[in-house]
Amino acid sequence: MQQKRKIINDPVFGFVNIPDEFIYELIQHPCLQRLNRIRQLGMASYVYPGAQHTRFHHTIGAMYLMDVALLNLRDKGHEITKDEYRGALAAILMHDIGHTPFSHVLENTLANNVPHEEVSLLLMQQINGEKKGALQTAIDIFRDKYPKRFLHELVSGQLDVDRLDYLQRDSFFTGVSEGGIGAARIMKMLDVIDDKLVVESKGIYSIENFLMSRRFMYWQVYLHKTAVASEKMLTNTINRAKYLSRNGEDLFASPSLAFFLKNDITLKDFRESPEVLEHFTNLDDNDIWTSLKVWKSHSDKVLSLLSHGMVNRKLFKIQITNEPHPTEKKQEFIEKFTRKYGISESEAAYFVSADSLATDMYNKYDESIKILYRDGSIKDISTASDMFNIELLSKKVEKYYFAYLRD
Repeated sequence: MQQKRKIINDPVFGFVNIPDEFIYELIQHPCLQRLNRIRQLGMASYVYPGAQHTRFHHTIGAMYLMDVALLNLRDKGHEITKDEYRGALAAILMHDIGHTPFSHVLENTLANNVPHEEVSLLLMQQINGEKKGALQTAIDIFRDKYPKRFLHELVSGQLDVDRLDYLQRDSFFTGVSEGGIGAARIMKMLDVIDDKLVVESKGIYSIENFLMSRRFMYWQVYLHKTAVASEKMLTNTINRAKYLSRNGEDLFASPSLAFFLKNDITLKDFRESPEVLEHFTNLDDNDIWTSLKVWKSHSDKVLSLLSHGMVNRKLFKIQITNEPHPTEKKQEFIEKFTRKYGISESEAAYFVSADSLATDMYNKYDESIKILYRDGSIKDISTASDMFNIELLSKKVEKYYFAYLRD
């Protein structure tokens, strides 16, 4: 008997078909379902109330774009076997399962500088064991170890389906229309030459729009000053909770959050201890929010003020400039908070955060986008486009922030 088709109604791309039972089982896996409880944009909903979408939303959208890309490349005569097709879909489905609560916000806070890609790989390997090796092709594609390297480019590259989905999806849910791109159309413009992705010349305007939209979204959404302020406040709150927990304070927390608060976890611990991975997969945004609501009544002045600010949107005030802030400025604010709250300077330091913000949108040497013309010639977008000054586009933009507790 033919199996009933399974379809997801996605607000961005419409009806998304789940191609077979294998992919459906992956989507049903607890590691994928956990992404339903992790916001895609971390704290951006403090700025854009509609930004409530999750990593699971994004994962399904990226899978849809991967499907569009693979079927398109098949239609253009490129051999993609059933195993490769499934492997690429599985790789993109699981590329984000290693994210901490609030996505990138706590990536370097709960654990000691452990990239989410490394955790994703460890979880993929664990699931591969459960499925008796059925995910090996997906893992090889994810790690860029598969012979057809263009498949990895679709997972992680300048025009990967991850990037194309999150730009269009984040634009949709924030209401920032300038970030909108024709992601599905770009996927249909792709081809492969010498095992590398190229874009047909008729898609050049879509690529120009993609590059400009990405730049706009970074400064208008991802690095919006209020989003940055809330992120720095949350990381300082968790750091204070970690300090108290490691100095004997029995803080309210779920067992898995308490584990990370009490222990200094490294990538080595993730690789060697099944207990670490188990605690990690039990963590999501809800663990943090529940603790913050309790901590705002804690006797520790620092933890309670920061937690109260997070719960009630009394966020850090922030200043962003093109030049570094004077080094003595931070000390002045620390001394001010020391006097005001009757706390030590080390405690007052949690009420201040200062550093730089930087991003570059396109590196013509590391992540080139190649344009394919009808005569078979190929040019980099930097020379193919008559719209961009690529030197300006690839220039690293750096700004400086100074955030502090509101009076």
